[in-house]
Order: sequence, then C-alpha cells, then structure tokens
Amino acid sequence: MTAAARAALVTGGASGIGRATVARLVAEGWQVVLADLNAENGERTAAELGADVRFVRADVSEEADVAGAVGACVAEFGRIDCVVNNAGVGGAFGALTDIAVADWDYTFAVLVRSVFLGIKHGARAMQAAGRGGSIVNTASVAAFSGGAGPQAYSAAKAAVLNLGRVAAAELAGDRIRVNTVCPGLIVTPLIGPDLETARAVMRQAQPWPDLGTPEDVAEVIAFLAGDAARFVTGEEITVDGGLRAAGPRMHAAYGGEPRARGLAGVNRGSTGQPPTVRRA
Repeated sequence: MTAAARAALVTGGASGIGRATVARLVAEGWQVVLADLNAENGERTAAELGADVRFVRADVSEEADVAGAVGACVAEFGRIDCVVNNAGVGGAFGALTDIAVADWDYTFAVLVRSVFLGIKHGARAMQAAGRGGSIVNTASVAAFSGGAGPQAYSAAKAAVLNLGRVAAAELAGDRIRVNTVCPGLIVTPLIGPDLETARAVMRQAQPWPDLGTPEDVAEVIAFLAGDAARFVTGEEITVDGGLRAAGPRMHAAYGGEPRARGLAGVNRGSTGQPPTVRRA
C-alpha cells in the first residue's frame, strides 16, 4: 500500500486542528474527505486544499451522517485507511449545579458519541477491506484533571481516552490501530480571538515559550496515521508544550519558583531541622 493510494476521513476538518491535519495528509500524498457541520467553511477549505480533498457536510453526533462520511470516502477514493475523529466544541459550561441536562448531553454527543461512531463505521469499512488501518481521536489535556477545561468537556475528553484504549485492544487483531492525541492550549477558533490573554495564562502554566499551533498537532496525527507508527496503538500522545509535565505549578501561589528568584537549598519540613537557603 503506497502513501499516494491512501485515503482518510477527517471530521471537523474545516478549521483549526482538522484543517491543518487535512493539509498535512494531502502534503504526504493522501486523499481526504473533509467532514464538517459548517458547509460554507468546509466547501471553501476543500477548494483551497486541492483536488485530493472532498467535502461532506456531517453532524458527527448523528450516526447516519458519520456512516455517510465513511461511505463517501470509500466511494470517492475506493478505500479508507484512516479516520481522524477530530470534530469538537467547547460545550456546556458553568457550575455543575447550573448546567442544563440538554447542554451536558449535547457536549457528550459531539465529543464522545461522534468518536464512537467514527470508530464503529470506520472500523467496519477497514475490516471489510482487510488491509487494516488507523484511527486517531482528538482528546485534550483537560481529560487528565480538573481545572484544564469546562466540566462537561473535561469529562467527555476523559471518556474519549478510555474509548481509544478499549477500541485499540478490540481492533488490534484486524491490524487497526487506535490512538489519541491530547492537545494543550492550541491557537484555534475554539479559544476565541483574545490571544494576549491566552499568552498571559500560558506563560504561567506552560514551560514551552510558544503557543501551540494546529500544525503542531497535525504533525503528530499524520505520524499516527502512517506506517511509521505501525506498532503504536492504544496510546495517548500529549502535544502541550510541557503543560502536563510541569504539573500544577503551585510555586506561583507561594511567591514564585525559587529557581526564578535565584535561590537554592533544601526544605527539611517538620524534622525539626532548619531549611538551607542559599543564593544560586
């Protein structure tokens, strides 16, 4: 199977990480069906990205639409080798005691049900073809803890992580790999236009000095889609500029990190022995 012959479905492909992923796959010789609810953006993006891209309007929370998008990839290109379940929304927000059930259900429909449907119908098509394939789901660093996103969003992304592991174990025998990317703060339309606020927040939380771009995530998705990742399945790859690695960075609440203040030493806690503090 040559790279030029491969075909992928990318949901939420009209903007942000999805658009960057479509562009990256096309650059590697893939043919791509771009699925998105926003028909205007989707048609324009497909036209801009070239003859190897087709647009299909799809509400990813609806089974018929997802099945139709998978079918469109097979009909247009004769095969489907990768499904990127990327479509997403910010979803419900507010105190848990104030969130409407309908808003909670909408969030899970777009963020979790859509991934299940993409796996279900994508895997069916791959199984029928007998060539194996790759499924890549987009989750978030919000999946790992509270405080990195709205409550419903965080819980939904945690469900996507577990679903990816379950699917990887189930589909391995068919040589279908299932992996998940977990972006940190990425400059997409989802974060809104106020980049200065984003930069100020991330200067405190993220070790890497630059904000993440959709292309940063698309590079990882393209890796997981292709043969270079042929032995990688059931994994989550975090693309977050060191955000998770840095942890909660509680030193900021206690007067700043000692290293930044030019201090070094040892804190001996409640041993009865005094701490040692020196200028580095």
